[in-house]
Amino acid sequence: MEAARAMHSVIESSDAALLDLMRQRGSLGVAELAAAMQVTATAVRQRLARLMGNGLIERDVAKAMRGRPSHRYSLTEKGLRNTGSNFADLAIALWKEVRQIKDPEIRTGLMQRLAQSMAGMYGGQIRGDTLEERMASVSRLLGERNIPFAVDRSGQLPVLTALACPYPELAEQDRGICSVEKLVFSELLGEKVRLTECRLDGASNCCRFETN
Repeated sequence: MEAARAMHSVIESSDAALLDLMRQRGSLGVAELAAAMQVTATAVRQRLARLMGNGLIERDVAKAMRGRPSHRYSLTEKGLRNTGSNFADLAIALWKEVRQIKDPEIRTGLMQRLAQSMAGMYGGQIRGDTLEERMASVSRLLGERNIPFAVDRSGQLPVLTALACPYPELAEQDRGICSVEKLVFSELLGEKVRLTECRLDGASNCCRFETN
């Protein structure tokens, strides 16, 4: 959760202008960034160092005909995800099409394949030998995507807790997305996961995912 707050504060600060500039223009050097943003080169380098530390931008060496090579900076895949996008509208449209499939067996199979595909995207980033360690790894991964999760260790078994819904607009329209989320977590954790509390029910401010 702290990682999510830190990432959010970075993007909400003046660094957002730098990220948006790179999204529009592509690879840029320090001098170009300083001129476009009307700040000093030192200020630009400080922001670049911070954003590289957060994995939002990357640096490449540009060979020059004369003199020393210079550095160019561009958005990483993670940086692109955290700048402007219209993925939410696309996701809602695609999900509506999935729910329009009449045959329940075909619809269920598609949702399972969707969950497996998402788990495949994240699987290589999940670490840990124990269930608690894997839950903590999932929590950190989602935190990097500005989705606050935590691990509740107060019971006999750890509980993965969503402090905010990853798919708020989708979930409000169709709670079937919660089933996909359960399948994704089951794949990532290697354990069957149950949604024991949901914020949409009004009984809690969070969603709780427990294993059997």
